[in-house]
Amino acid sequence: MSGGKGKGKGGRGKGGKSTTSSAKAGLQFPVGRIGRYLKQGKYATRMGAGAPVYLAAVLEYLCAEILELAGNAARDNKKSRIVPRHLTLAIKNDEELNKLLGGVTIASGGVLPNIHAVLLPKKTAAKSS
Repeated sequence: MSGGKGKGKGGRGKGGKSTTSSAKAGLQFPVGRIGRYLKQGKYATRMGAGAPVYLAAVLEYLCAEILELAGNAARDNKKSRIVPRHLTLAIKNDEELNKLLGGVTIASGGVLPNIHAVLLPKKTAAKSS
């Protein structure tokens, strides 16, 4: 009775684990949760199946890019832990990320070390004395 053309589950096995949409897309970010937030946010009356997958992929890429640069900044400062200062240095030193996150303030991130050229001591005065 179990085989053939019944209304049973066919050849799918016995109660296998369900595969998440994140796993199907090969992502770490939660595709289902992002899809739920897109629906609840009323951004549009209808939403395609690929929209949360695409948004999750974009967010994951941005996060990986920032974390890689912040990790490099932490290593340059001989630290093994990323702190907000490293995030600020990573974003401000990268041209595209600085353009994207230019108006963002990171708490306890500080500023880029910068001394205006006018404030530096004169080169000619240093040589003569």
